[in-house]
Amino acid sequence: MHRPADFPAFPRCDEVPAWGALQAHFDGGGRSLDLRQAFAQDAGRFEALSQDAPHLFADLSRNLIDAKTEDLLLQLATQCRLAEQRDAMFAGAQVNGTEGRAVMHWLLRYPGSEASLAPAWAPSGMEALAAERAQVADTLDAMLAYAEAVRVDASITDVVNIGIGGSDLGPQMATLALAAFAKPGLRLHFVSNVDGHELDGVLQGLDPQRTLFLIASKTFTTLETMMNARSARDWFLAQGGRDTARHFAALTTNVAAAREFGITTTFGFWDWVGGRYSLWSAIGLPLAIAVGAENFRALLAGAHAMDAHFATAPLARNLPVRLALVDLWYRNFHRFTSRGLAPYHSGLRRLPAYLQQLEMESNGKRVDRQGRLLPYATSPVLWGEPGTNGQHAFFQMIHQGSDVVPVEFVAVAEAAHQLPGHQQALLANVLAQAQALMQGRSDPGGHRDFPGNRPSTLLLLQRLEPTSLGALIALQEHRVFCSGAMWGINSFDQWGVELGKVLAQDINARLSSGEIAGLDGATAAWVTRLARQSST
Repeated sequence: MHRPADFPAFPRCDEVPAWGALQAHFDGGGRSLDLRQAFAQDAGRFEALSQDAPHLFADLSRNLIDAKTEDLLLQLATQCRLAEQRDAMFAGAQVNGTEGRAVMHWLLRYPGSEASLAPAWAPSGMEALAAERAQVADTLDAMLAYAEAVRVDASITDVVNIGIGGSDLGPQMATLALAAFAKPGLRLHFVSNVDGHELDGVLQGLDPQRTLFLIASKTFTTLETMMNARSARDWFLAQGGRDTARHFAALTTNVAAAREFGITTTFGFWDWVGGRYSLWSAIGLPLAIAVGAENFRALLAGAHAMDAHFATAPLARNLPVRLALVDLWYRNFHRFTSRGLAPYHSGLRRLPAYLQQLEMESNGKRVDRQGRLLPYATSPVLWGEPGTNGQHAFFQMIHQGSDVVPVEFVAVAEAAHQLPGHQQALLANVLAQAQALMQGRSDPGGHRDFPGNRPSTLLLLQRLEPTSLGALIALQEHRVFCSGAMWGINSFDQWGVELGKVLAQDINARLSSGEIAGLDGATAAWVTRLARQSST
């Protein structure tokens, strides 16, 4: 594969003049911006701080920024050479430097050669990626053909996806979101946790001869996934299941290991696809089975439209860039430690969990690309639940707590159901929450006092459909890239996941043997306690 040899060195955000200018602006009054006054003084604020983007509309007007703040933030992006970093990613540079890999999940949704799938833009050097593009198209065609074959097979009523992390969160989130487009009567199940209660609860309702298992693991070695896969196969055989090769398929690059397991149907992907960016690859097979090939291609098309926007729009009107700049302003100057996520659509109930992995696994870093300790914070903590449930749980703290938590609302204008009154009430609630956060309410007694001036962003989809979902996810991917690029970190490795997994293998053996030599006092005490209990 053709790749530029190295990802060039780019300046870190605290190494450019705009960083100091932002700090001076923050100290000189930027920290005390009052949203209520800002709207009263500027009739054009909403128009200036909102914009259309592919398949969605974004309102940033209730954020603690003004024209001066946004101008300085854009200077920061320019001085960090953000556009060049973006273009290097699209050119196939080794953006993931610690692993020596390109970052090209965007290529998975780049249209094929058919005239009806003409790309919205062509990145520089696309000709050098012709071989990869052809491989992507061939794998996609094969995967979607298999998905269609499963959909028309009346003997298959249940599909169980066994994976974890990106091999679970993406397809699960998207399958729930696009339930209105799913084939009636075909049930999708997702198993990720090594806790056997999860797999056992799914298996109890299944008929082995009517079930297809998808084992999603790039290396076919992921501990949780392979333990669940072996248990599923044991259950299948114990229940009289026959023809493992027909009832199991693998999403993996380790074809030999899958064959040894008894699987002959495999779909692979590439080392330039990170797990949390893999929904667009063969990892998306359960979604393709649920909604069909046409809708899966529409998901890719929506994401590609956002790719084109990110690649071509000026920074000042580039939505992923604008969102990332607000994130940096909050994290590094206001020093807000978290961001709340409130999707006002039941279908998006797993979106907070999906975005937690996307952002916190990508940007939860404490050293820069050169391994230097960072003098500033990176990823905020992401958390949330669907509205209106969240209003009756954590919104108390968001409105009246001592911490300021920026909230990102995601709403959908049109419902997919016909129940009267519900959608209007839902939309009224999301608007009311954003209004209450900003306006507040005065109460001299204190207990009913809302300070207000609390920031929020509102993203609106017209309908929750494959194209808009694809655009929404790609928007968040590029936003995370922009934040990481300006922080000077590698957003595409995840070494923090490794240590606990390695130690767990050692402790697992010790729980069987009771051996505690070399352990710290606390771990040794727990091994002794749990090993003793398991033997009684």
